[in-house]
Amino acid sequence: MNNTVIRRFVFLVWVGFLLSAGPLHAQREKLPPEDVEFVEQKWPDAKRTYTGLRYVVLKAGQPDGPTPKAGSLVKVLYKGMLLNGTVFDQSPDAAHPLEARIGRSELIEGWDEAVQKMRRGDKWLLIVPPEMAYGIRGKPPTIPRSATLVFEMELVDFSQE
Repeated sequence: MNNTVIRRFVFLVWVGFLLSAGPLHAQREKLPPEDVEFVEQKWPDAKRTYTGLRYVVLKAGQPDGPTPKAGSLVKVLYKGMLLNGTVFDQSPDAAHPLEARIGRSELIEGWDEAVQKMRRGDKWLLIVPPEMAYGIRGKPPTIPRSATLVFEMELVDFSQE
């Protein structure tokens, strides 16, 4: 009789765990409430990842090509903007892309995630929530506190190392 009670208890715990696991993987809105409506109106087709990063594919690159992995050295052309369109940084020109390693704290979290989903030649528009960019501190004087950032970025090349 004790074994039956224990088995039922274990079964109920497992059922409870399985039923509660679904919401753990749900997408959580990370954009500040004041930015959500603006972003959804301006980029209604933007896809949202489970982390809250949003993106729009502006140009598809190699459809069956590989994607960079953590540790890859990537070359990226980019233009970084605030939601109001103010440009705060950009690649000087196509001949001088930014070079950085993925997953080594050289890029903001939103870029680390996005670049690993991109293929060589892809050009995306990223909408990066503050906590996946520069957070509550911002990056004075060009990026204010808790700023949602928008990037046009193109993955020019990468090497798997």
